[in-house]
Amino acid sequence: YELKHAQRSMVRTSVKATAKAVEVKDKKVAEVFKTAQSTVDKMASKGVIHKNKAARIKSRLNKQVKSA
Repeated sequence: YELKHAQRSMVRTSVKATAKAVEVKDKKVAEVFKTAQSTVDKMASKGVIHKNKAARIKSRLNKQVKSA
């Protein structure tokens, strides 16, 4: 339980970091997005989050990054 909780927390943290980078128009948005995407994919492959949820998270993040 604790490991899954920590891993799910990592996903949320990376998503928030990307959203914040988009909000402040940081130059490293693409880099932060790539890291978040990697984290989400890893957790989906480990079964921490469902693969469809991972796809939805990545899609929404990509939409934010493209609009910035």
